[in-house]
Amino acid sequence: MIGAFEQAILALMIFAIMLGMGASLTPRDFYLALRRPYGLAIGVVSQYGFMPLIGFLLVSLLTVPETIAVGILIMSCMPGGTTSNIFTYFSKGNLALSVLMTVTSTVAGVVMIPIVLVFYATALDLDIPRENIIATLVLLLVPVAIGMVLRKINANVGAVTEFFGSALALFFIAFLVVSWIPRNWKFLLETTSATYIASIGLGVFGITIGYFFARALRLHPRNARTVALETGIQNGPLAVAIIVFTFAGTEAQAVMAVPVLYSLFIIIIATLVTFIFRRANTAAEQKLPDSLL
Repeated sequence: MIGAFEQAILALMIFAIMLGMGASLTPRDFYLALRRPYGLAIGVVSQYGFMPLIGFLLVSLLTVPETIAVGILIMSCMPGGTTSNIFTYFSKGNLALSVLMTVTSTVAGVVMIPIVLVFYATALDLDIPRENIIATLVLLLVPVAIGMVLRKINANVGAVTEFFGSALALFFIAFLVVSWIPRNWKFLLETTSATYIASIGLGVFGITIGYFFARALRLHPRNARTVALETGIQNGPLAVAIIVFTFAGTEAQAVMAVPVLYSLFIIIIATLVTFIFRRANTAAEQKLPDSLL
């Protein structure tokens, strides 16, 4: 179980992570996003087209309890996380495009997450309290707005806040490993392999489909790597926050299983993919085309 103290720690970390995301944004980012609707479309299709569909197929094909199914669906419907920006940088991808896609999916998430959740939950006959989820998403936009104001007031403070928020996203996973996994060790040992397959499959299938989708659109190789990482790396901390503030007791623990395991495995998967992308990178790919895409 997660106690009141741990819930408070989680809430503070989520606040700081979203604050860091907001500090990475400027009004110019939104202006550039609106000038490049192609990039916006790719971000929306990747996050709210492919990933929820992957989650739906995993739930349909795997035999899992309803609570695990809800966790899979929630995790698959999340926007991109700031962690994807870090891996995009190290994989020599297009960092500007990565930030654009993260921003797009996060802002659009307030509307898109409830829509895709309700759609697929209805198709799977799952009960998800969408009102609580919508309220949580709206509240999480507050630190994003504060971060943008900090960036506007002082660029240096904004840069430090952005770095702290990104670093905290990685620390958040370590915190879950230390606090959640030991306490639920028996559950993790007794749960079926389907839970682990879903937790790993979301990231693997997301990155793979995102890459081939981008290549099918004839995007520059650096942009294709970026789309792949942005598609497969979801905002795990946001999924955990939604679950903590929406569900209670043992139900919350079970629903949280996939987001926690996903957050752990996606770091390993993304690290391996980054090594592959770096080896595939050639000198000819270093020069990006004039446009973002």
